[in-house]
Amino acid sequence: MTPRDVRLLWLVKGLGRGGAEQLLVSLARTMRDAGLEIHVGYVLPHKDALVPDLAAAGATVHCLTRRGTPWAITLRRLLHADGGFDVVHTHSPLVASVARLVAPAGTTLLHTEHNLWQRYRWPTRLANAATIRRNHTVWAVSEGVARSMRPGPLLRGIEVEVMVHGLGPDRGPSGRAARFDGLARLGLEPGPFTIGSVGNLTPKKDHDTLVFALERLRREVPDARLVLVGGGPREHHLRELVAARGLTRHVLFTGVRDDVPGLLPAFDVFAMSSRYEGLSIALLEAMAAGVPPVATRVGGIPEVIRDGTDGLLVPPGEPGLLAEALAEVAHDPSRRRQLAAAAASRATSFGIDQAAATLLAAYGGPDPRDRAVAS
Repeated sequence: MTPRDVRLLWLVKGLGRGGAEQLLVSLARTMRDAGLEIHVGYVLPHKDALVPDLAAAGATVHCLTRRGTPWAITLRRLLHADGGFDVVHTHSPLVASVARLVAPAGTTLLHTEHNLWQRYRWPTRLANAATIRRNHTVWAVSEGVARSMRPGPLLRGIEVEVMVHGLGPDRGPSGRAARFDGLARLGLEPGPFTIGSVGNLTPKKDHDTLVFALERLRREVPDARLVLVGGGPREHHLRELVAARGLTRHVLFTGVRDDVPGLLPAFDVFAMSSRYEGLSIALLEAMAAGVPPVATRVGGIPEVIRDGTDGLLVPPGEPGLLAEALAEVAHDPSRRRQLAAAAASRATSFGIDQAAATLLAAYGGPDPRDRAVAS
């Protein structure tokens, strides 16, 4: 089979602006000239923000949810139509479980785990574990994710390879001018110490802890303010919490934005209070923009941030310790600049090219780095 014979299907739950979904866009752009015929299937029709980006990168996108037809049936029809697909690469455990059951014999099945295993509800874990042995290869996006899969009887004997993803070649802006532009985009005046956080407003991100940390921080840094970029089911709760703590004037909810790279330079520090995390692309983007990170020591985050060198790490669910780390960055501009420079340098270690090369080898395509050498 030559590379141009390969029909590839990526399967995900949705195509909102989450980290795993953004990775597909970066991969599609990186693999644009590899000769693969890339298709993408997704289940949640309301999460379609990245459909135009994938289409622009040359992928054919399929919404699997259609009125009157269960998505599993649509998926089966897609997999069996027009000769099917040579490779099906899944990025969501529930969709993966169904795909393994309905894919034609002879299809190469690959799977990437983006989240810690214990984060899934037990029916999803059970379905994933019961079918995962049909995969030819299983990758985890960080060593933390891989460790979460290795213990326990359900996954005994499953080999999990760590494949760290990263940023594409198009990095966002940075520097003084980019900072003022980012503040203008947010409608904020320069001056106050600005904490930024990017991510879905969901329980696993534990924004409550970040709000409580801001309340404590303002006792030492009275002008501290927080920008929450993203949307999700916890937004109403968080707005109520912010109001109850008297922080309404000091917390900005931006909602979902499509200009996140342009917003990042506005932040003096990037904060993550997650209780669970695979490998955060938003964190890498912030570091690449020269924003020093303060984050919780969970999942794959310690594999990115070397505590005290290119960022600060704190335990999850500890608003006091998070506030102390934020205060350390706020009180010492020299330290802040040092961490920012180290973070930007560290982010260069996490590029998409190595992951793309690994995947193309599994798909049957050429290494994209060979094209760069040839050109």
